[in-house]
Amino acid sequence: MRKLFSLIVLSLLLAATGVQAQRQFNLYAVGFYNQENLFDTCHDEGKNDSEFLPNGSYRWNGLKYSHKLRNMARVLADMGTDRLKGVGCAVIGLSEVENSKVLDDLTAQEPLRARGYKYVHIEGPDMRGIDCALLYNPELFTVKDSRLVPYVPAPSMRSDYKTRGFLTVSGEMAGEPVAVIVCHWPSRAAGSAYREHAAVQVKAVKDSLLKANPAMKVMVMGDMNDDPTNKSMTDMLGAKGDVKKVKEGDMYNPWYNLFVKNGVGTLSYQGSWNLFDQIVMTPNMVNTDGKKDYSTLKFWQNQIFRREYLINNEGRYKGTPKRTHSSGIWLDGYSDHLPVVVYLLKEKK
Repeated sequence: MRKLFSLIVLSLLLAATGVQAQRQFNLYAVGFYNQENLFDTCHDEGKNDSEFLPNGSYRWNGLKYSHKLRNMARVLADMGTDRLKGVGCAVIGLSEVENSKVLDDLTAQEPLRARGYKYVHIEGPDMRGIDCALLYNPELFTVKDSRLVPYVPAPSMRSDYKTRGFLTVSGEMAGEPVAVIVCHWPSRAAGSAYREHAAVQVKAVKDSLLKANPAMKVMVMGDMNDDPTNKSMTDMLGAKGDVKKVKEGDMYNPWYNLFVKNGVGTLSYQGSWNLFDQIVMTPNMVNTDGKKDYSTLKFWQNQIFRREYLINNEGRYKGTPKRTHSSGIWLDGYSDHLPVVVYLLKEKK
């Protein structure tokens, strides 16, 4: 892929001189998308995937599976193209994928295959069989290391509690060390303590990455099953919505103000929006002092990715994400979540 594709030219107003100067920047998009039950049609031994079998409650067959793959590939290929037409995201975190087979089938879909997307996936212990994964464009992100850090229950929790671990992938983007921690925290049914404990464990993973390499740019992304205002995000993970308040050891959460001030979200429940899908980042990825310093890879913009085809346009759920099934009826839709994207800039020397 030509490097030109990731190059944008911006005109920045230099406040000190009042002179308009043109600078060149490399632009990168990073996304996350909950795949809402991306299952194949075969039983995985030891997993509770019976609903997604041909004789299961969803009557999940080859036709529905092929449509699901096509639909998800369309969204994944479109993510990031508002700013990077024809290029899309350098990396995309995924949740609710069953196994490596579905990822083989997904990346073989033409819009993703044309971009050369690869993936990182490590089978986890979740009893439903849903895991996290990372798609990446090897022209824009180089994988150096990957591991699945298990979710370890607290002493006060059920010792046999099994859920998704934290997929941690380290590599290089824009010539800099970058790490991504892909999460799918425990459900609301499990209780807030389980998500708060997940946040404590993720913070420990993030801190260990920075201890090993203080220059590492770390992003935590995923379906947190909590909003940016919940304790798991604000207190345990230390994800601040005000960039001026982000200190060493904290993270910056660009979704906080979108949720609080604009009332927008990524999923709708009983008429209200939640913003469970988030990408937060370490202080070395943001300009905390108000300067526009992009000499290293820094956060620029974020968006909840919306397309008309992702939204129900009629009926009871009009205006909400068009999911795969609703009330047991196959809608040939996408996901009950909307994707999220952040854009990163680095000045070209």
